[in-house]
Amino acid sequence: MWDFVIHDLRRTASTPLHEAGFNSDWIEKALAHEQNGVRGVYNKAEYLAQRREMLQWWVDPVDAQIGDGRKVVIGRFAKAFQAA
Repeated sequence: MWDFVIHDLRRTASTPLHEAGFNSDWIEKALAHEQNGVRGVYNKAEYLAQRREMLQWWVDPVDAQIGDGRKVVIGRFAKAFQAA
């Protein structure tokens, strides 16, 4: 069993979402990564419906982890939490 902080979910989401075949634009928008260059200037799409479906796909196993008794540490410093 392992504990994780909220940022771990962002950090670990990209690879499985890409491997599952979700569109890179949706993933980057969900992770709040801004596009640079001309594409970033012109593409203002939000992909709300697509991101909703994609993020539900991601949250289902996360919810299962929490349901199994894993702790979610809300904050930046998991080690500080563990020491307390």
